Amino acid sequence: MVLKEHSGAKKNRPVLTIVMDGVGLAPAGESNAVALARTPNLDRIMSEYPMIKLKAHGTAVGLPSDDDMGNSEVGHNALGSGQVFAQGAKLVSQSIESGKMFESETWRELTGRVIANEGATLHFIGLFSDGNVHSHIDHLKAMIERAVSEGVSKIRLHILLDGRDVGETTALDYVEPFEEYIASFAGKCDIKIASGGGRMTITMDRYEANWAMVELGWKTHVLGEGRTFASAAEAVKTYREESGVIDQDLPPFVITEDGAPVGTIEDGDSVIFYNFRGDRAIEISKAFEGGADFDCFDRVRVPDVKYAGMLEYDGDLHIPSKYLVSPPEITNTMGEYLSDTGIRQYAISETQKYGHVTYFWNGNKSGKFSEELETYVEVPSDIVPFEQRPWMKCAEITDKLIEALESGEYDCLRVNFPNGDMVGHTGSLEATVCSMEALDLQLGRILKVVDKIGAVAIITADHGNADEMAELDKKSGSPKHNADGSLKAKTSHTLNRVPCIIYDNVSRDSYTVREDDGSFGLSSVAATVVNLLGYEKPEMWDYGMITLK
Repeated sequence: MVLKEHSGAKKNRPVLTIVMDGVGLAPAGESNAVALARTPNLDRIMSEYPMIKLKAHGTAVGLPSDDDMGNSEVGHNALGSGQVFAQGAKLVSQSIESGKMFESETWRELTGRVIANEGATLHFIGLFSDGNVHSHIDHLKAMIERAVSEGVSKIRLHILLDGRDVGETTALDYVEPFEEYIASFAGKCDIKIASGGGRMTITMDRYEANWAMVELGWKTHVLGEGRTFASAAEAVKTYREESGVIDQDLPPFVITEDGAPVGTIEDGDSVIFYNFRGDRAIEISKAFEGGADFDCFDRVRVPDVKYAGMLEYDGDLHIPSKYLVSPPEITNTMGEYLSDTGIRQYAISETQKYGHVTYFWNGNKSGKFSEELETYVEVPSDIVPFEQRPWMKCAEITDKLIEALESGEYDCLRVNFPNGDMVGHTGSLEATVCSMEALDLQLGRILKVVDKIGAVAIITADHGNADEMAELDKKSGSPKHNADGSLKAKTSHTLNRVPCIIYDNVSRDSYTVREDDGSFGLSSVAATVVNLLGYEKPEMWDYGMITLK
């Protein structure tokens, strides 16, 4: 898998790809933190250098429809592979519709176990919304209906409330209709919501940034420990009245009847974690499948269960060992081609997005293609609410990146700055504006070094977020406001395109930038990078944004 040199093309060294995570393009306005921020460096390069607006959501990144928001995982898959692969949501939907999921050995094993063992329970744990980024409630319903039809007599649900990929206070819009839905199975199957909590409070940590979240989830779902309520709706209403907290930050809750939890996880049960996206599913999977050497927290009691994920969340480490739907096989990635060609690579981010410039960039592959040619650097993230420290680790990342650029040791570098996404998810407009200004300062530092060493930079993003910090009225497109006049905060990604700026003061006379006809997506970045390095793109990749002369 060696790249073919382009005859006569200038070989730039190095080429740097900067991913401004969560920075999309939208009209300026009172809810656009990107436009509201003072960003002289970004403003300058957008106006003075070629910029193409890339599609970063829906079918352009392998999702089922263009109503589906992009996310960092599928975005980095496309950026790093130069191709579009069918992604989690689409794979799961297809597997359910075809019946393939229910014919799988894993499904038969999990449901068969609880059917054969009187009193055993089938448990479902996952993000409880239709955001279609980590999960979809329709997938949960399909599995419940199939399980009941097969004779499963007891089901318990452990719901992780969203407020991030959907409206920040929409939990009851899902909980209340769902409680009516499961009541319709009375007489056929004993189905109850057993526990829950906000996705940023329990269970769904990622990249081992905060194992305490997973421990709290374990106590809630498995042990049935925590504040008790008669129903999930009561829990949500009570917490809101007490603290006004949004859904993603809701504290954990346990549902009880007659003074006892309705759904602890016990020996002989089966457990399905029904998220299809992997990053926030790996740690809870490790907790269920870890042996005696598991030391990330004290599990107190480890029930003998059959456990499965919706997908295999890590294909190299095989986490979890059992899963319902096979993930996409992403092949012929840029990292592999560059390594085979002898190109020295460098990847850096902080913990929150480190996996994106490594694992997801490389096609859901752990580890390196070449220990000799690749260097991966993780800057540990602070464990604080992002709105309290919106600059995150952008300065420290830049320090190390500049050192790598000036070392002359690398031909192709990539970096992710998480600010626009992670702070944007908090819903705080003020903090997100600050995060963008912090990022812009670092862009200025980096581009000075790019010029100093004669490098080329591609500045882009993986999806939008900070560009739309308020819910929009569907008819007018104007931001919605609360009764007190404040903006109705939006914490999810956007459907907006993202910028892709080619910053080149060295070799821009050796190529032409293609016309921005609206057809380019994130998958066009890989070909552009290898073209700038002086190579032709592999045949299976999507076209890049430049034509070499």
